[in-house]
Amino acid sequence: MAELLKDHLQKRGFTADSTYNAVDAIRSMENRNYDLVISDLMMKDINGLELLDSIKKIRNDTEVIIITAFGTIETAVEAIKRGAYHFIAKPFKLTDMDVIIQKAIEDRRIKKENLLLRETVEKKYQFENIIGRSKVMEEVFELIKRVSATNSNVIIYGGSGTGKELAAKAIHFNSPRKMMPFIAINCSAIPDGLLESELFGHLKGAFTSAHITKKGLFEEADGGSIFLDEIGDMSLNLQSKLLRVIENKEMRPVGGNESRKIDVRIITATNKDLLKEVKTGNFREDIYYRLNVIPIRLPSLNERKGDIPLLAEHFIRKYSSEMGKDVKGITKEAVDMLNRHNWEGNVRELENVIERSVALSKHFVLQPTDLPDYIQKISEAEMLEGASEKRLRLKEFERMYIKKILQDVKGDREKTAAILGISKRTLYRKT
Repeated sequence: MAELLKDHLQKRGFTADSTYNAVDAIRSMENRNYDLVISDLMMKDINGLELLDSIKKIRNDTEVIIITAFGTIETAVEAIKRGAYHFIAKPFKLTDMDVIIQKAIEDRRIKKENLLLRETVEKKYQFENIIGRSKVMEEVFELIKRVSATNSNVIIYGGSGTGKELAAKAIHFNSPRKMMPFIAINCSAIPDGLLESELFGHLKGAFTSAHITKKGLFEEADGGSIFLDEIGDMSLNLQSKLLRVIENKEMRPVGGNESRKIDVRIITATNKDLLKEVKTGNFREDIYYRLNVIPIRLPSLNERKGDIPLLAEHFIRKYSSEMGKDVKGITKEAVDMLNRHNWEGNVRELENVIERSVALSKHFVLQPTDLPDYIQKISEAEMLEGASEKRLRLKEFERMYIKKILQDVKGDREKTAAILGISKRTLYRKT
């Protein structure tokens, strides 16, 4: 039987080995990675169920099919419980065995892909992928690390583009809940009437367009984490319903009379001063203190400009790879321009700038001229203001002014020298 199956599988394009006892099978398993093992149940030294246990200890992802002429329902159930993929009785048709083998191989492939995807997701949201080495970011990393191990509610404060959702994902994927769902929703992007249905679900017929019963996001996230972005924009009515979820660990779908128990960690984020919103009556005080258990404040990019070169290099690598470009870095002059810019859109704006620059650049290293015009152009008033703030010496201000002229004329040194009324040699010496 073993030789028959081996010969059949090889003809079907598989690489197959055969052996006639369980001890040799275990030895082969220790030396090679098999996708599938087909084993008899009744054998001299070790029976098929004992072999199954040994295989699962060596390589848990290897699928096992048990075949036997002495099958009972009890034995089949026991085999499946112990991890067998399938239990088949002799005699069997090779065509039937083919179907089972193909399905086993395909299921193993899907499991491996899912495992790889999970590992990729976890790696993506580890702390080192939130870019920054400034002191203020090191403090954020340390806080995220400590809070991830807890089950406490977290609120993330930060302006648009500071990476609030990325921080929320880092908390989830480094927590004991990482194998369970992470669900995110922007509370400001959905009208109040629809938001309640999105969060808590609804029963069929609960309102005019409720043609089917729908699960809410809290139920979808059961066992995992839910991220409520821009929580400061949630209506007072919905805040009261959210408070019930926080306090009682249960939710009620729209149109329903019965509450359902849920186990969800709540992570929220806002760009508003919630305490100020409480004082003005726009945010409930009771829910504020429930959510504000562990606050994390993400700094604006203007507060961590020392991270700009690191972030720029990271985004250059990312988009060069995605676009198949060969951009390897960025010049000091271009970095100086990035440092002078007021980043109202924070890290997201910087990422957009680098993506555009990489897409349009014809250089191996990003030049000042690769950056968008609004980054390149800085008014003389802004330049003078910056020089005043930094108390620059005359030589430093002179160099800064020359760079400004060079930018205006797209790097033409002859034109720059003519505008400044100096020789090209003097221009080279001063730059």
